[in-house]
Amino acid sequence: MIFRENYVNKIMAFTDTPFVKVITGIRRSGKSTIMQMIMEELKKKGISEKQIVSMRFDSMEYEDMTAKQLYETLKSRLSHTEKTYLFLDEVQEIASWEKAVNSINTDYNVDIYVTGSNSRMMSSEIATYLTGRYISFRIYTLSFAEYLTFKKQYCTLEDTKKELVHYIKYGGFPATHLQKYTSEEAYTIVRDIYNSTIFSDIVKRSQIRKVNQLERVVKFVFDNVGKTFSAKSISDYIKSEHRTIDNETVYSYLEKLESAYILHRCSRYDLQGKELLKTQEKFYLADSSLKYSVLGYSDQSIAAMLENVVYLELLRRGYEVCIGKTQNGEIDFIATKRNNKLYIQITREINTEKTEKREYDRLLEINDNYPKYLLRTDDFAGGNYQGIKTMHVADFLLSDEY
Repeated sequence: MIFRENYVNKIMAFTDTPFVKVITGIRRSGKSTIMQMIMEELKKKGISEKQIVSMRFDSMEYEDMTAKQLYETLKSRLSHTEKTYLFLDEVQEIASWEKAVNSINTDYNVDIYVTGSNSRMMSSEIATYLTGRYISFRIYTLSFAEYLTFKKQYCTLEDTKKELVHYIKYGGFPATHLQKYTSEEAYTIVRDIYNSTIFSDIVKRSQIRKVNQLERVVKFVFDNVGKTFSAKSISDYIKSEHRTIDNETVYSYLEKLESAYILHRCSRYDLQGKELLKTQEKFYLADSSLKYSVLGYSDQSIAAMLENVVYLELLRRGYEVCIGKTQNGEIDFIATKRNNKLYIQITREINTEKTEKREYDRLLEINDNYPKYLLRTDDFAGGNYQGIKTMHVADFLLSDEY
């Protein structure tokens, strides 16, 4: 079990506070393991085992449990003399769990941690019943740095630039990096994660009848990562295959895919008008391996996946990310965190002066003093160009400077 320090430290900063710690993220991103790590850290701090109660609610044991029964069960397991630390894994399987958790949290001396993998963890019910009493933590698949830590446990690492290619190809689901797997084996694991998310968290829960229609929308989005498109683009594509779907249904499917943490929606920001644009958004995947497990691996998609891994890294580090619309084009990412801002342009390679001028000029259009980066994967001299820092994508992902 590789210690995921960043997440554990962020969550444990709120230990013994009155807030319910809500840990969310796509299936198999490591939420349950992180809860185990927190339990071990508590024991190191002197918390006894009898004070720690752990329950996993995707077990058949709790299949028909009600919120009232959950409340009674939790109450029966509380310490009468000391604080009890409750770890409730996949608690969203219990309808109206928020009421039970809120009551326990209000009425007893407890510290509560819960995990979940779908929209029930982001629903209005949480805001209603846990108002002001919860803090949410999003768990992502392995970062590039974490991937290197996992991989070096079972094999010798290549140089980081070659490892970046492997990272993009195989993604960051922890389960695929516990030992050396073939491509087929790794994608079988990811495909199982994809299927369980689509069919359990979306089809079954939302009672979707036209599963084939949903999967066509998924494949369109997966095939167009990093490109701007609209619901109409998707409906027109499906109609071109002699099938019908309306824009509202497309919007509904996209929202469900976001709620299940498969997709991230990235809005565009008009740098001149200083406003978010509500059309032609981009979507990025929770992990690059999702695309390859569904559509197969292709070198042609590396450029889009470079954007995807940089986008996720910025989210991991707490940035809000959008696409920048300039007068003459687009900046791949504007990343904002409190008073910090970064402008980032990503290209696989620069092999002509025309390409070099285009990539740098987009950043030079922006007249402020926030850091600007041009990230690439080919060989280059490095250094700064009129204040723009040029870095290899692998070095940027591992950097501590932003």
